[in-house]
Amino acid sequence: MSAEKDYASPPPMVKADSEEIGIQSDERGPTEDELKTLRRVPAKIPWSIYTIAFIELCERFSYYGTTAVFTNFIQWPLPLGSTTGADFGHGQAGALGLGQQKATALTTFNSFFQYTMPLFGAYIADSYLGRFRTIAVALALDIVGHIILIVSGLPPVIKNPDGAMSAFIIGILFLGFGTGGFKPNVNPLIAEQLDLDTMVVKTLPSGERVIVDPAVTSSRVYNYFYFFINIGALMGQISMVYCEHYVGFWLSYTLPTIMLCFCPLVMLWGRKRYKRVPPEGSVLSRAFKLLSLATKGRWSVNPIQTYRNMHDGTFWESVKPSRMDPATKPQWMDFPDSFVDEIARGFSACAVFLWYPLYWICYNQINNNLISQAAVMHLGGVPNDVLANLNPFSLIILIPLLDTFFYPFLRKMRIRFTPLKRIAAGYFVASCAMVWACVVQYYIYQRSACGSHASGYLDADQTERCPNVSISVWAQTGSYVLIALSEAFASITSLEYAHSKAPKSARSMVQAVCLFMNAISSAIGFALVPLAKDPNLIWNYGVVAVMAFVGGILFWLQFRGLDAEEDRLNMLARGGPAKEEGTTVEEVKGGKGERDEVVA
Repeated sequence: MSAEKDYASPPPMVKADSEEIGIQSDERGPTEDELKTLRRVPAKIPWSIYTIAFIELCERFSYYGTTAVFTNFIQWPLPLGSTTGADFGHGQAGALGLGQQKATALTTFNSFFQYTMPLFGAYIADSYLGRFRTIAVALALDIVGHIILIVSGLPPVIKNPDGAMSAFIIGILFLGFGTGGFKPNVNPLIAEQLDLDTMVVKTLPSGERVIVDPAVTSSRVYNYFYFFINIGALMGQISMVYCEHYVGFWLSYTLPTIMLCFCPLVMLWGRKRYKRVPPEGSVLSRAFKLLSLATKGRWSVNPIQTYRNMHDGTFWESVKPSRMDPATKPQWMDFPDSFVDEIARGFSACAVFLWYPLYWICYNQINNNLISQAAVMHLGGVPNDVLANLNPFSLIILIPLLDTFFYPFLRKMRIRFTPLKRIAAGYFVASCAMVWACVVQYYIYQRSACGSHASGYLDADQTERCPNVSISVWAQTGSYVLIALSEAFASITSLEYAHSKAPKSARSMVQAVCLFMNAISSAIGFALVPLAKDPNLIWNYGVVAVMAFVGGILFWLQFRGLDAEEDRLNMLARGGPAKEEGTTVEEVKGGKGERDEVVA
């Protein structure tokens, strides 16, 4: 059944007092002058998007609520007299007692695995099952993984560290399979509920003419999508940290599992309500054939000459079907020139993501080393891993402020804070967050009775831990707030950029490449594990701060030219290899041939 017949939104209404504007089908695209002079506003957001965002909220509650206690579960030993790992609010919760280095290594492995599996989940969705069915299978695997983690935290199991560790590792493997199918597909699914693909000019009741921009709409959608993510993360992390300290790890794993079970119920409700794009077959094989054909004859023993050949402005133009000699044109080249433009845009997006590991390595510090840093500070009755919640809490405040005041203000001032500019800003803010952590660590070493071994022991027998320093744990606030601001610029924008620049039949795969950058950062994190212990922690934070700062500079130097082409890239037709050769941009703007078929 067609989306137009059964799933179309009701006739949109114009809101005079809001930036959220409805679109009529007969409105035209902007001229060159209008692109430069008119203000840009978002389109109306369908209600179905919020239900998918709720699914993400539940899944992130389960993921972050569970992983929030991983560091303590691995690093610290079972408290004296405890059978569940709880310290009942009087000490340090723990279970396996493997130390900070192994805790950092295992949580880094978990992050690496969680962000590698999306490559496989995206391929399955694009080629075989489609996004909706892949998400459904992924949720089933995720629930199994959470149940195994519950087993690892049960009192009869937790008293046997080897058995608990085995169950724990099996659990995080299942979590990885589930996340791999869920994360790269839920982001494109939520954006596919939008009806607007190209810019149109709209006259407001006030008489002002504006451009209703899909890029601005996507930005708003992903801002609030991320808002829901962080509500889930905040609720999960705060509640599970206190469950860990006052009841035990088994409860910290059980409640997220219950929350995750709401996801299949909402998916079942939306089965016939969501726009569901059937799998069209991955375009990867054709994309890499095009890439191979484009590079043919451009290689040289001189790397400088090779670079010039690859960037002479004809790289993709030379492999457009209309430019090929019919006698030598490959048989697999049965698509229009516009498909080559899409592939070029997709590769450009993936190239943008290649610098992200230098950003994510800063972000990942809040999942392990900053939690360990808090454990040696003055806690004042607060669990050491509760301050990590300042990150989602800050985002819940920052996202509405940025979307409601900051971004509209810039648009009214005709200041274009484009996606690539936001990403570059994210790198620099993340670097500042690590500088803050570096300074805090320096003063911890200065004031600790054990000097530069603040997390160690006072005696050689390791029976008495070094006392916590007098610095309040709230001194970490700056690191978490700055990381949150950097996420608002870099992380949210990566979701938006992955969707807006991806070929229609490879949206999940481009999203997966974006997520995979976090896995690469985890691999780099393995190389930094020797720094994740006393007395090297100042170097740890300093090194990642420099990496993010240098990454931001190199990112902008490489992509400042691409930033100037933002509008042109966003206005490309979004088709696939099977699109008719005669389909024009004007037809695409009018919506012809671009309606997603809905599979009941």
